[in-house]
Amino acid sequence: MAERVGRIARANGFATADAAAGSLGNGPAVLSNAAFAWDPAWFRHISAKPGMVLTLGGVPALAHAADGEQAARIEQAMRTGSVLIDSAGLDVVAFESGPTIENKQLRKRETPFLMALTGETVRPIERASYFGAYKGVTDVLTKYLWPEWALVLTRICAKLHITPNMVTSVGAVFCVVATVLFAYGHYWLGMALGLVFMVLDTVDGKLARCTITSSAWGNVFDHGMDLVHPPFWWWFWATGLGTWGLAYDTATFWWVQGAIQGGYVVQRLIEGVFMRQNGTMHIHVWQRFDSQFRLITARRNPNMVILFVAMVFARPDLGLVAVAWWTAISCLIHAVRLVQAWIVRARGGRITSWLADA
Repeated sequence: MAERVGRIARANGFATADAAAGSLGNGPAVLSNAAFAWDPAWFRHISAKPGMVLTLGGVPALAHAADGEQAARIEQAMRTGSVLIDSAGLDVVAFESGPTIENKQLRKRETPFLMALTGETVRPIERASYFGAYKGVTDVLTKYLWPEWALVLTRICAKLHITPNMVTSVGAVFCVVATVLFAYGHYWLGMALGLVFMVLDTVDGKLARCTITSSAWGNVFDHGMDLVHPPFWWWFWATGLGTWGLAYDTATFWWVQGAIQGGYVVQRLIEGVFMRQNGTMHIHVWQRFDSQFRLITARRNPNMVILFVAMVFARPDLGLVAVAWWTAISCLIHAVRLVQAWIVRARGGRITSWLADA
């Protein structure tokens, strides 16, 4: 726990102190009880709220003391594993009451986990940590199909000390090989390797968050891969149709690619404009509809579902046409939502996430 808490503290710009050596000082301090394990979201939440004490069974688990006097009281209760008797000047929040907080980074509102740390609870804590690292607003495959597969791989990687960047690098190889296979019309094998890449694309982020080893380079590497590769997949899927005797004529090729590639760029631009105009809030967390539509909007994973269904009927050509239409429809929906946000602001309204209002 000392290593975990230290990583969380440093990741949030805090310096660690050795309480055993009496180095807490007389100023404000965030105190963690090593008898408990908790989600990093609690640290970010409490560090912004001086005087807040999170308890489990009445015992302080995590607290933000506003001064040395508060810190001494909280520390005493933590060391003895007892209920905090003197709570004067403190905002004591019982975990059992189900407090919820918004996690903007992972686009969700929830009650992050807090558990007593014993030999019997290590496994449940690992599981809670993993699912706590999951985005609340994402596509349907990532949300419902990948979790259990990726949990096994994340646990293995953590035990073998495989870093998130290593996982991203292996995934990148599968991504490139899948692209080449699409270009030669080997769609089934390409989708199989693409599936491995898509699962690893989930694992690297979860591994980084669970082990508190996120890095600036890892973030650029991972998100850069996510941003760059989809257009290549759709382009080479089209060029591979010739090996099936299903090649598009020139006009069809260009309107399909124009819709997919152009729609992809426009959707990204719409998301960027929305974030820039609304304090970095993502368009997919504005209202409940936006979060639900994110499950199926024309991104890589939902598009691959469309192509998989097309392959079941041995019509990869019609699959890509369907992706083109779905991209155009999704792009239109996002454009309408952006205009609606402009109208709300023009009328003096505020754009806030439904997760923040929950």
